Amino acid sequence: MTMAEMVTWYNRMSAAHKYLLGFSHKGVIYYVMLSFNELMNYLRLDHTSASRGGYAKVRIRINAAQRDELLASDRIIAVGSTQLMEGEQYNRGERFEKLITELLTTEHWVKDNRPFWACGDIQLNGEEIQIKFDGAELTNEKTLGKRLAELTA
Repeated sequence: MTMAEMVTWYNRMSAAHKYLLGFSHKGVIYYVMLSFNELMNYLRLDHTSASRGGYAKVRIRINAAQRDELLASDRIIAVGSTQLMEGEQYNRGERFEKLITELLTTEHWVKDNRPFWACGDIQLNGEEIQIKFDGAELTNEKTLGKRLAELTA
């Protein structure tokens, strides 16, 4: 699957239509709320290692120029120190999701495996929101292929 195909299928299947994108810079964690079209500016094609199948995946990557542009934006929100995401349990994305969930909602975060087509990571003002941290995988051809097979079965 090409990146364009993966992104198109992901967008069609996703339960979320807003994306809370986080990143850190100089010891501070920031986030910005984006539409899918805006998120597209940060998507890059990547592949898993050959030992894991070598399949294509779409990653979120913020380059230095994009980061500087975001930092100059009036839409950016500083969350706090990167120390808020320290810990050995969970990866950076999960720790960021926990931080944001507990900051913006009344929910206590619990790690789950709910698929992106079922719901977002959080719900704000009745909208499903997907939470992603810089470097996160958005989707991959293996997951999309399985879901497409389920839908056509």
